[in-house]
Amino acid sequence: MTTSDTIADAIAAIAAPDASARDAAREHQSRLTKPAGALGRLEELHAWAAGVRGVATPSLERAVIVVAAADHGVAEDGVSAYPRDVTWQMVANFLAGGAAVNVLAAHAGAHIRVVDAGVLRDSDDARVHVAKTRGGTGNMTRGPAMSRDEAETLLARGIEFARAEAAAGADAIALGDMGIGNTTAAAAITAVIAGVPPGVAAGRGTGIDDAAFATKVAAIERAIAVNTPDATDALDVLAKVGGFEIAFLAGVAIGAAGARIPVVLDGYPTTTAALIAATLAPACGAVMLASHMSAEPGHRTALVHLGMRPLLELDMRLGEGSGAALALTLLRAALRIPREMATFESAGVSRSDGETQPEA
Repeated sequence: MTTSDTIADAIAAIAAPDASARDAAREHQSRLTKPAGALGRLEELHAWAAGVRGVATPSLERAVIVVAAADHGVAEDGVSAYPRDVTWQMVANFLAGGAAVNVLAAHAGAHIRVVDAGVLRDSDDARVHVAKTRGGTGNMTRGPAMSRDEAETLLARGIEFARAEAAAGADAIALGDMGIGNTTAAAAITAVIAGVPPGVAAGRGTGIDDAAFATKVAAIERAIAVNTPDATDALDVLAKVGGFEIAFLAGVAIGAAGARIPVVLDGYPTTTAALIAATLAPACGAVMLASHMSAEPGHRTALVHLGMRPLLELDMRLGEGSGAALALTLLRAALRIPREMATFESAGVSRSDGETQPEA
C-alpha cells in the first residue's frame, strides 16, 4: 500500500460521532445526584467522549501523550531564543523523566511516547520511536521545508502509529511537540490556512525580544512569498512551510479519528497539526479536544478557525504536551463521574420539583 493509499484509507475510515451514545450519556447525566448541568463542561466532555468512543459511559484507562520532536531549518535565521541543539537535548530529558511533561503525565496517569520525527541527532535509545525521513527540514525562507513525498510519508507514519496505539489499548491520545523553530512553522501554517497576516499569526515562542520577533515575522513573510503555498491543499502547505513533527502529529490525529480515539491537543504547533488534519479530513475535527489557550497569539486564531473552545487558559507556552496532560486530568474526571456517582434512584435522593423521572 502506498503512503497516499494509507492516508486515503485513514480518512475514509473516519465516522461521525455516535449520536445515540452521546444522547445516552446525556440521559445518564440527568439521573445523577446533582442539578441538571451543574457540572458544566465536565458533562459536555462526557457526552463528547461518548460520541467519539460510541459508548454511553466510556472510561479512560490508558492515556498516551505522543511527544514528537523535529528540527527546523528556519531556526538558523535566528527565530528562537535557543540553539538548535536544545531539540535533541530535550529528547534526552524526556527519556530521563526530567521535563515538565514527565511530571504532568505522571500526575495525569498518562504514558509518554517519544517520537523522533526529524531530529538532527540520532538517538540509540530503544524507547524512541523513529519516524523520520531525515534530520531537520529545509529552511523554508529559501525553498520548501520538505518534499510533498516526505509530508505524505510522515502523515502515513503518524496514522500507523495511532492505529498501533489504539490496538494496544489507548483510549485517548494527547499530542505534544518539541522543536526549536516550530512556532515559526506553526505561524506560517496558520497564516496560510486561516488567512491572517504573519504578524498576527506569530508570537514570542521561546521568549524572543523585539528584534528577534521582527526577524521571525520577516522569515514567515519570506517563506510564504518564496513558496506560495496553496491554502486549499493541506499537503502543499505542510510541505512548503511546515515541520516534520507537525506532519507526524497530523497523521496521528487522522489515525486516531479512524479508530474512534479522542485526541487532546496541546499548544500552538499541535493545533496547527490539527489544522492540517482537519483540512485534509474535516470529519476528524469532531474527535479533537483543545486543552488550553496558550500565550501565543496565533494559537487563538488557529483554534477559532477550527471552531474549538479550549478547556484552560493558563498563559502557558511550553509545548511538550504539558497543557494536554492537564486536560487529560479533567477528561479522566469527566469520565469517572458518570461511572461512579450515585443516581437519584440508587441514592434515594429526591429530585427537584421541576425535574421529571426519565423513562426506564
